[in-house]
Amino acid sequence: MLRTERLLLRRWTPADLAPFAAMNADPEVMEYFPAVLTADQSDVLAERIAQHFDREGFGLWAVEREGTFVGFTGLSRVPFEAPFTPAVEVGWRLARAAWGHGYATEAARAAVRFAFDTLHLDEIVSFTAPANERSRAVMRRLGMTHNPADDFDHPNLAPGHPLQKHVLYRLQREL
Repeated sequence: MLRTERLLLRRWTPADLAPFAAMNADPEVMEYFPAVLTADQSDVLAERIAQHFDREGFGLWAVEREGTFVGFTGLSRVPFEAPFTPAVEVGWRLARAAWGHGYATEAARAAVRFAFDTLHLDEIVSFTAPANERSRAVMRRLGMTHNPADDFDHPNLAPGHPLQKHVLYRLQREL
């Protein structure tokens, strides 16, 4: 569990599943993903998140603001092969009502501190479709850097898919 000034990052509970499914069914939230998720697909994702925590000791924490689930933020091992893997990604997804309050940056900063101070990782990555300016802005606020030479085609998306191209951002641990 991690705390910030306004947020609690914690393991998931069964009460998170319904608001998580609603968030994953929102076309605006899922704009830069291949598709919205059904409730069943969302539950499967939540189970995969729980398994990652059990296996790795870290993962995508549920983010809570004043007792209300607002999304997730955290760390995950990149599950595919790419020129930059193996790697640990910092990622986030927030319900639309939580946008514009700085929660993604605040929670991601806590996750990055955990990655460097507790897990002693040397580098964190994050990636998204080039047009996802909201997430790219969070990456920049975290101090992450983008080198166009690192950009890649996401291997889980078919050639020619509109979201196949991805930008990669990196953050090194300060020694």
